[in-house]
Amino acid sequence: MSGDTLVPKSESFNARVRGSSHIDFKTATTGVAAKAMRNELSNLVRTVEDPETKRAFDTEMQSFFFLFTRYLAERARNQELDWDRIKSPADDQIVPYSKLPSGDPSNFNKLAVLKVNGGLGTSMGMTGAKSALEVKDDMTFLDLTVRQIEHLNTTHRVDVPLILMTSFNTHEDTLRIIKKYANQQLRITTFNQSRYPRIAKDTLLPCPKSADDDKSNWYPPGHGDLYNALMHSGVLDQLIAEGKEYLFVSNSDNLGAVVDDKILQHMIESQAEFIMEVTDKTKADIKGGTLIDYEGSIRLLEVAQVPSEHVEDFKSVVRKFKIFNTNNLWIHLPSLKKIMEAGEIELDIIVNPKTTDDGQAVIQLETAAGAAIKHFKNAHGVNVPRSRFLPVKSCSDLLLIKSDIYSLRHGQLVINPLRMFETTPVIKLGDHFKKIAQFQKRFKKIPHIIELDHLTVTGDVYFGRNVTLRGTVIVVANEGQRIDIPDGCILENRLLSGNLNMIEL
Repeated sequence: MSGDTLVPKSESFNARVRGSSHIDFKTATTGVAAKAMRNELSNLVRTVEDPETKRAFDTEMQSFFFLFTRYLAERARNQELDWDRIKSPADDQIVPYSKLPSGDPSNFNKLAVLKVNGGLGTSMGMTGAKSALEVKDDMTFLDLTVRQIEHLNTTHRVDVPLILMTSFNTHEDTLRIIKKYANQQLRITTFNQSRYPRIAKDTLLPCPKSADDDKSNWYPPGHGDLYNALMHSGVLDQLIAEGKEYLFVSNSDNLGAVVDDKILQHMIESQAEFIMEVTDKTKADIKGGTLIDYEGSIRLLEVAQVPSEHVEDFKSVVRKFKIFNTNNLWIHLPSLKKIMEAGEIELDIIVNPKTTDDGQAVIQLETAAGAAIKHFKNAHGVNVPRSRFLPVKSCSDLLLIKSDIYSLRHGQLVINPLRMFETTPVIKLGDHFKKIAQFQKRFKKIPHIIELDHLTVTGDVYFGRNVTLRGTVIVVANEGQRIDIPDGCILENRLLSGNLNMIEL
């Protein structure tokens, strides 16, 4: 096909589509869609008056357009990973944490810590920045991070700065919250990740009509945007100018992601430009992305990239995919700068379909930060203990963190020495506990669960004060019934059902 037929004239377009194959149609529409998108984006840029804002917005829309054209090209090629070429990573691609050398605290002066702080906590019924949620002893996610880094700085007399990557959803909130840390022993820098336009699924055109259009027409494009945002905000150059060589990145809701001198030491000794912390998969982690060996190079594979007929295989705990990505990443900053200067980092595109409040089907093109592993030299995984992955994604997670299973030491969660088992209990709270306000109302006080193995609660259930749960406890309130567990009650291996029958398990 010659170049000029990529944007065919309308009459020949219809004629060709009728008689041509699907792939030709896809290729033909790719050019049309790209041109239409470019026009719409130019119009959006024109809606910005202030020259400086306009320049920044233009840069952002160019990055988005680059992502969009890649999406179109991939859609036209329809190239899926060849499942038979996917192998488990070789031994030298995943290093066990137990084999790492002991660390030298003076290395901390070369380190900065970045928390991905763009999440809103909507799945838990929150409206503001998720990192402002109180998780333990009246301290929020952010309080705990600040406490940890402050302790690190004062103990070792180093200067590790904290960087927060916010989204347009959490930026104002975060700036307000960090004012209270003004007198602490650490520097906090915030920068905003990109704001991309949602795409209407039927027309493949951007939803917003102007740069200041309603929030609902925009989205933050996932944590893979980290690299672009670091570069364009000037934070990457600022860190390098300060002599920082390494960046430890993690999600702000992962309470296990604390600075680790052994991983840093290993990174320096092995001259790795990128390290991803992985941990062994359990039944609860079937959706997590995993590291694979693809034709000799190490790659991140997310569940969204897996062909539907192989999804069960991917979720299996015993087959090829025994580990998953914790999204704790260690990045060599000078290497990152070199890669960025050579051109855009091409990360695998994750297509996230959404439906707007008024019922319109839209798509969001997102990327994952871990996918950058394929661009770095000596990049590999370190298989870390499960304690480095303690995310709070639901109120079930929150119950575990708030309980007597954990205590706090310098902002870090420590397992209670009275707990007999290495593993933490499995907790499954039903829909009545989904939102944080409901959760707080239904537990007068967090139960004692030091000897709990498994808790399942469904239906309209309320817990009194000083309740103790041991072994396996299942509480099921049937439709239209309510169960109140009285103050001081001890439940050990019990099933409670609708009419408060206690059944020994």
